[in-house]
Amino acid sequence: MIDYEDASPEVRAIFDDIRDTRQTEYINNFWKALAHDPATLKSTWLAVKSVMAPGALDALTKELIYLAVSTTNGCNYCIASHTVGAINKGMTPEMFGEVMAVTALANSTNRLANGYQVPVDAAFRQS
Repeated sequence: MIDYEDASPEVRAIFDDIRDTRQTEYINNFWKALAHDPATLKSTWLAVKSVMAPGALDALTKELIYLAVSTTNGCNYCIASHTVGAINKGMTPEMFGEVMAVTALANSTNRLANGYQVPVDAAFRQS
């Protein structure tokens, strides 16, 4: 992990942007780990900053999607991080339960559809 005090000026600038954007002094371990490769740190931060910014989806919905995908991918770090993010944006225990149920269901039915090689219905195709 590269802490702010030990970071290069390039990494410090990205850490400063993370702090400013998130309105916090905290830099989490994900960013500290990526700081070993400033190019990856920068490109990843710019992608997160862009995609997670306000848009057509509200902030909680974005966190719930991130949580569902992180669960599917088995990323314990991202599950922990985005569970806290979702709670901070209003996720209730009931919402968490439903997100996990939908995630589990989608993974199950996706595997069945792929295994059975189910052709897509004409009614579901978008032109």
